[in-house]
Amino acid sequence: MFWPMFAIAAGFLGIAVLGVLAVRVFVEAERLGRQVSESARRIGGAAEELETAAARAASSVDAL
Repeated sequence: MFWPMFAIAAGFLGIAVLGVLAVRVFVEAERLGRQVSESARRIGGAAEELETAAARAASSVDAL
């Protein structure tokens, strides 16, 4: 009687541990997604600044 109850308890604990780990993975994936979107926004802003600077440099060269 001990071994079947032990097996059931061990199975429940294993499922509980997997559930906790799944929640942690989900939270970290959400955080990574937010960081990726923030990085993409910053890269887009830097690209716009570079484009503006290149246009100004090109107009300066044309003026010479």
